[in-house]
Amino acid sequence: MIQGIIGKKIGMTQIFQEDGKAQPVTLVEAGPCVVVQVKTEKQDGYEAVQLGYGKAKHITSAVKGQCRGFGEFKVLREVDVDDIAAVNVGDQITVSDFKDGEKIDASGVSRGRGFAGVVKRWHFAGGPKTHGQSDRHRAPGSISSTTTPGRIYKGKRMAGHMGNDAVTIRNLVVLKTDAEKNLLMVKGAIPGGKNTIILIKKTGK
Repeated sequence: MIQGIIGKKIGMTQIFQEDGKAQPVTLVEAGPCVVVQVKTEKQDGYEAVQLGYGKAKHITSAVKGQCRGFGEFKVLREVDVDDIAAVNVGDQITVSDFKDGEKIDASGVSRGRGFAGVVKRWHFAGGPKTHGQSDRHRAPGSISSTTTPGRIYKGKRMAGHMGNDAVTIRNLVVLKTDAEKNLLMVKGAIPGGKNTIILIKKTGK
């Protein structure tokens, strides 16, 4: 069985459980995906399948050849598979392969926040708000020492580009599936804004 599917984040809503509690969920339009390539241990050194998802507006001839005539896909991703012999090029993967209550890992790109200072990016407290300080309210303060080490260590928390990072949230729960609308209702939040491409894998933990 293929261990993943590609989807698109629709947004968030809530559903009510049997005990009356409201549960926040993220709606993911997952699939249908098409297997465009099967990678084997003998030929490629590892076993995986490449899935195609979405309709591309523009596509190069190289990608068109890679899709093998099954469509002009916007997204191509590789996922693991349990039994490579049971998968063939052209097979369709849908949300029906996922069950209610199953645990998944969701990977996407977080929302970009542009250039951000240390207070917003790293939650620094800022400088003193009184005693003559007029321009130190959101400043980082001292960032280095003297002769030793005489430089700034890599990874120093400073102002810079915030967000737009690849993020994976593990052990999320599929609360409900809708095969007719290709929807997965995932408990909690998933990284990214609306229409973000999400790669969903069955968790191994």
